[in-house]
Amino acid sequence: MQRGDAPRHAQPAEAAQGEQAPQEADGAHGRRVRRARHHHAGRLADVHLDGRHRRGHRRRPRPLRPGLRPGRGGLRVPRRSRWLLLASFGLLVSATQVLWLSFAPITPEAHRALGVSEGAIGDLAVINPLMYVLLALPAGRWMDRRFGAALGAGALLTASGALLRVVHPSSYGWVFAGQLVLSAGQPLVLNASTKVAARYFPPGERTTAISVASAAQFVGILAAALTGTLLWDAGGLRLVLVVHAVLATAAAAGVLAALRLPAGYRTEVTGHAPLGWLKHDPLLWRLGGLLFVGVGVFNAVATWLDSILGDLGHPGAAGGLIAVMTAAGILGAAVLPGVAARRNRRREVLLTTTLATLVAFLAIAVVHDVLFAGVVLAVEGFVLLAGLPVALDWSELESGPERAGTATGFLLLAGNLGGVVLVLVVQAVIGNPYLALVAISALAVPGIVLALRLPRHARSHLEDDRVRAEELPA
Repeated sequence: MQRGDAPRHAQPAEAAQGEQAPQEADGAHGRRVRRARHHHAGRLADVHLDGRHRRGHRRRPRPLRPGLRPGRGGLRVPRRSRWLLLASFGLLVSATQVLWLSFAPITPEAHRALGVSEGAIGDLAVINPLMYVLLALPAGRWMDRRFGAALGAGALLTASGALLRVVHPSSYGWVFAGQLVLSAGQPLVLNASTKVAARYFPPGERTTAISVASAAQFVGILAAALTGTLLWDAGGLRLVLVVHAVLATAAAAGVLAALRLPAGYRTEVTGHAPLGWLKHDPLLWRLGGLLFVGVGVFNAVATWLDSILGDLGHPGAAGGLIAVMTAAGILGAAVLPGVAARRNRRREVLLTTTLATLVAFLAIAVVHDVLFAGVVLAVEGFVLLAGLPVALDWSELESGPERAGTATGFLLLAGNLGGVVLVLVVQAVIGNPYLALVAISALAVPGIVLALRLPRHARSHLEDDRVRAEELPA
């Protein structure tokens, strides 16, 4: 055994053997290593193999931070604490979606209350995806370096923007300014979806945590659609904005309080982290392409289904069908990612989402019955919206916890681009309902090609944690 390979500390059993064994040559150099002298048994762990004390460097267990317990590869956050944190974060995620779509269900009423055109009201919803395209990657990189500061800033911007809209509810300028501020906070919140899971949850629970955070987006969308008209009827635009501001402020306060909980796992990037790895990662680009298609299809359906069904003789049916599709999607986003992770079938789930899209809208083009359309859209929503958490979960495994914020930002950036581009594609043929439905189906074809090119299997979070545990310093 060469001298450089000798263990740094003599364990008690090794020291006892050293007192009885004769001295032996130490490797090719012929040097001899003295065994430990006689010391008090309780201090053997602080003695070098040659008998010298390690003054000032005794191995003592580092005290744990309050509220943490030791775990494999990190410090385990108590179960109740981490789930309360996830609940607070999920509420904030839902609040960002409610604030984004505050005016969507009350556009005709809001344009009269604010004294502007309906197009100007629509612009309030366009701010969010545009800001996401601009800020997604910078927000993700900041998230990877300074998680607490980035998520805290996102929470504060979300609440501040919501409160700005309440300052003068009848002023379009104040409402626009508030929408601009809260839109800047949205990337800092949504990009944390995978980071929260990797930072606070053990490997076996990370897929579930990502699923909850992703499903919270759809809960917010559904809540905005179902409550907008009710709040308007009860108290006009002021009540709508006040209730949404209270929701955002409460959610932000909950997240800021929860951020005091120390992380159980190391997820921050140290030093400079260039984006070259992202440019040359084909899996993330394929996942981004799938979200471009998936989010684009959902936005196209939400935007144009009312016009399509109206031309087919079913005016007013779209609102309920979109709600059914979204509710089924919430269930799918909560259930399917865990099944896909346990059975290592993420590729199959993503392939199913694209195939279902291809078939569903062709079927609606052939059969014009509202009940049939409701069943088809429920199945489509169940698998389509589950694609988001499956893709985010896979991206965290691919990029690693230290780069999860950037990877999530990239995927959601692709989804937001798809949500804008594919809506415009369908708009070009919206005059013919059959062509519009065929166009939505055709959008799934590139997704099918991308899904077929995905790897058949992915690593598990347990394997990812074992690798990280081996890399951690002793």
